[in-house]
Amino acid sequence: MSKIKLYLPIIIAISVIGGMFIGRILTPQYSEIDLEKLQNLSASNKLDAVIRMISTSYVDTIDEAQLQEDAIPVVLNELDPHSSYIKASDMKEVNNEMKGNFGGIGIQFSIQHDTVQVVDVISGGPSQKLGVLPGDRITMVDDSLIAGVGVENETVMNLLRGEKGTEVKVGVMRKGIKDVIWFDITRGEIPLYSVDVNYMIDDSTGYIKVSRFAGSTYQEFMTACQSVTEQGAKQFIIDLRGNPGGYLSAVINMVNQFLPKDAMIVYTEGRVRAREENRSNGKGYFKDTKVIVLIDEYSTSASEIFAGALQDNDRAVIIGRRSFGKGLVQEQIPFADGSALRLTTARYYIPSGRCIQKPYTEGNDEYYHDIYNRAMHGEFSQADSIHFADSLRYETVGGRTVYGGGGVMPDYFVPMDTTGYSDYFSDVVMKGLVYRFAIEYCDNNREVLNKLSDASAMEEYLKKQDILTKFTKFAEGEGVKADKEGLEISGDIIETQAMAYIARNIIGDEGFYPIVHEIDNTMQKAIELSHDDNLYKDYLKL
Repeated sequence: MSKIKLYLPIIIAISVIGGMFIGRILTPQYSEIDLEKLQNLSASNKLDAVIRMISTSYVDTIDEAQLQEDAIPVVLNELDPHSSYIKASDMKEVNNEMKGNFGGIGIQFSIQHDTVQVVDVISGGPSQKLGVLPGDRITMVDDSLIAGVGVENETVMNLLRGEKGTEVKVGVMRKGIKDVIWFDITRGEIPLYSVDVNYMIDDSTGYIKVSRFAGSTYQEFMTACQSVTEQGAKQFIIDLRGNPGGYLSAVINMVNQFLPKDAMIVYTEGRVRAREENRSNGKGYFKDTKVIVLIDEYSTSASEIFAGALQDNDRAVIIGRRSFGKGLVQEQIPFADGSALRLTTARYYIPSGRCIQKPYTEGNDEYYHDIYNRAMHGEFSQADSIHFADSLRYETVGGRTVYGGGGVMPDYFVPMDTTGYSDYFSDVVMKGLVYRFAIEYCDNNREVLNKLSDASAMEEYLKKQDILTKFTKFAEGEGVKADKEGLEISGDIIETQAMAYIARNIIGDEGFYPIVHEIDNTMQKAIELSHDDNLYKDYLKL
C-alpha cells in the first residue's frame, strides 16, 4: 500500500477539522452588544435581521433598498394569488388607469409587421384635432425610430403618454403620400371608456357592453341605460364577458339600480375584518327592467359580484359559462416612497352566502392554470362537466338552488363554439390576417367607407363587395394558401370578422359589435331567450 493511501484518512480528517476551525474564525465578529441586538431583532423580525446581516457582512456590496424591493413580492407570493406590491414608479400609471384618464395623444394603435398602425383616433382628442387618421403608420416619436426595429406595445405607450400639456413630435406615413407627415401634438387628458357600446338589438332590447369597472363606469353605465331606455328598451342584455373587474363602488352603485330597498348586494368579512354589508337603497331607476347578464371564464372580481348579486336576488338571468372565481378583498396600503402594498384582508360574499373565490391552496401557478384545466376537463363544452357537492349548495332569495365553490355558474350554459374552426382558420388567426386585411381594405376604400355612418349601412355595403374572395387573395399573398374545405367550414366566420373589423376601423365599436354578434353564439342565445315570454317567469318568478 502506498504512503498516500496509508495517510489519506488522516488527511481527510485534518481537512474537515481545519474547515470547521476556519469557518469558526470567519464567523462575523460582532460585539456582545451588536450580537444581542441582532438576536433580539431576529426573535421579533427575522426578515429584517437577515437583511441587516447581509448588509453588514455579505462578501459583495449590495443595494439594501433593492434587496427589499425584490424580497417583498416573493413574500407576498406565498400568501395568495392577489396580494401584490406596486413599485413607486408604477403607481402613477396604475392610478391613472383606474381613474379613467391619462395624458396621451388620443389614438388606439396596433403593431403589425413591425409597424405601429393607428387603428382609431379618439373623437375630440389631440390627434384628431390635428388630422391624424386611422390607417396612418407611426414611424417616429421625437427622435426615436419605432418602425422596423422590433418595437413593443409598452415602448410605444411610454413614448406617446406623458404629462398633460407636454408636447410630442410624431412622424407618420400615409398611403399615397411619399414623405413623412409630422405632427406636433400636445398631450391631453384622454378618457378611458369602460362602457364600450350600447345599441338596440330590437324594439324592446338594449345591449350594453361593460369592459371594466373604473372611476367613470357608473356614470357611463347610467348614460348607456338611459340611451337605450329612451329608444324603447324594456329589457337589458348586459355583457360582462372578459371584464377583469375594478372598483367595488361602481358595482354597488350599478347593482343598486335594479334592486328594491334593503336588498343585500355584497358583504365582506375576514379574519380580523368585521362583516361589512352593502345594501340597496331602493332608489334605483330600473327596478322593473328585465335583465340578462352575459359572463364567461374571464369575467372576474367586480363583474362576478355584479352577476352574482343579481342572480342571488332573483333579479337577472345569467347566460354563458362559469366565471373566473376571484373574490378576495385587497386593501391598498401606501408607503412613504410612493409604493404600495395591496394585501388581501377579507373575502367577498354575495347575497346567498356564496364566496366567489375559487381555491388557491395548490399554489399560484396551479391557480392561474385553472382556466386551462377547465378546458381540458370539458367544462367549456358541457354544462354537466362540473360536479357540485351538497356542501356547496346555496339558495337565492326566491329559493332557487345555486352553487358555490368558485365563480358564478350561469342559469343558462352556452358552450364555447368551435364548429367553425379549421386548420385554415387557425393559420389565419395565428398570423393576424383578418385584422391586417381589414386595415388594408380601409386604406384602399376609405373615401367610400367614410360615407357609411352606422353598422347596418356598413354591413349592407360590404356584403356586396365579395369580402371573402378578397380576403382569400390577401391571405395567399401572406403565405396562407386557399383551402376549399377550410373555407367551407370557416368562411362565414372569417367574412363576418373581416366586415366587423372594417366597420370598427371606420366608425368604432358602434360598427363592430352589431356585426360580430352575428357569429357570437352566447349573444345569439341571449337574443333567443329574450324573446321567450316564460324566461323571467321560470327563473325570476316575475
